[in-house]
Amino acid sequence: MGSKTVIVTGAGSGIGKAIATKFAINNYQVVIADLNEESGNETLKEIESNGGKAIFVKTDASDPRSCESLVKKTIETYGGLDCAVNNAGISSVGIKTGEYPIDKWNHEIAVNLNGVFYGMRHQIPEILKTKGAIVNIASVLGVTAIPLSPAYVAAKHGVVGLTKTAALEYAQQGIRINVVGPGYTETPLLAHYTEEKRNSVIARHPMGRLAKPDEIANMVYWLGTEEASYVNGAYFAVDGGYTAQ
Repeated sequence: MGSKTVIVTGAGSGIGKAIATKFAINNYQVVIADLNEESGNETLKEIESNGGKAIFVKTDASDPRSCESLVKKTIETYGGLDCAVNNAGISSVGIKTGEYPIDKWNHEIAVNLNGVFYGMRHQIPEILKTKGAIVNIASVLGVTAIPLSPAYVAAKHGVVGLTKTAALEYAQQGIRINVVGPGYTETPLLAHYTEEKRNSVIARHPMGRLAKPDEIANMVYWLGTEEASYVNGAYFAVDGGYTAQ
């Protein structure tokens, strides 16, 4: 399996870093994509120090040309693409829909939804050659909603629908495309939460705690491998029971 290659966007920290690490320890060649060079290179160093094989490619998920360049660099370096994980995302601004700043809306949609489309747009032609898999990262907010996050909720719902559409389009050509909906997870995106807000979020999860990034990565890795060979067009909640309520 040493010749298999995976792209992971947003791999500089949090869930993306855990996913990149999971593939690396299972002998995948990992392409670490992130806009933040410092954190991306930190993930690279950690993978290499543990004997893994990886490169870092600075990537802006909201820019289609950057997403195209990412795939080109992957092919130039490793000769093929077997799996892609479209994970890059940004958090929401706590403002009601009727007052939501247009520029904030456009930026969140650009990263959280357009970025997944741009990724798949350039990944699919290469993954068709390897009969590989794509895993997109949505959220529990891809199938539910909360107040004050209209752009984030809309984008993540869009990721779920986009994933299912693409899965149907390519099912007979040997590509599998699935989407994972993490619950709230211990990542830097939650670092700005007050203790009160953090406790209120934890209370919404029946298991009484937040997810660890590794717990999300385990599901993503499984979906990216032949262990999940008959799984396609599906949404997988990894949320401690959040969406069962």
